[in-house]
Amino acid sequence: GDVIHRMLTATQYIAPLMANFNPSYSRNSTVQYLDNGTVFVVQWDKVYLQGKEDVGSFTFQAALHSTGRIVFGYKEIPVPVLQISATQHPVKAGLSDAFMVLNPSPDVPESRRRTIYEYHRVELDTSRITSLSAVEFTPLPTCLQHQSCEMCVTSELTFNCSWCHVL
Repeated sequence: GDVIHRMLTATQYIAPLMANFNPSYSRNSTVQYLDNGTVFVVQWDKVYLQGKEDVGSFTFQAALHSTGRIVFGYKEIPVPVLQISATQHPVKAGLSDAFMVLNPSPDVPESRRRTIYEYHRVELDTSRITSLSAVEFTPLPTCLQHQSCEMCVTSELTFNCSWCHVL
């Protein structure tokens, strides 16, 4: 998005594994990406935890498919994720989305107060993240996929769908 706020990084993320990684520790550490138009992949290769370099390197990736599917792949996870300290940086894995609203400040009428609303979060059970494992997120159907009024009103989605001719 076009809005920058330091709390958005805590509430808007696609994170196969968020921790206090230090990619500059080793020449062999890289963060690479690939986009072929169908899938966008980011790979953290041989990255080390800041101050805990002796536990070994981590290699994992996130693949965002144009269909909405998201796959997290874990090649090397040298220690249980539950043992990674969160004192310097949050440790989490999953998806989160939020938006920010500028509200008039009651104290200073000319200024605006930023309020962040986190509306959806999926947290992975980090005890299940191990070497040579993967997690796949498959999107649920939504009203936006319908191309006509007929398709929409006859849909068997799990929520109340209605057609908007403007869209």
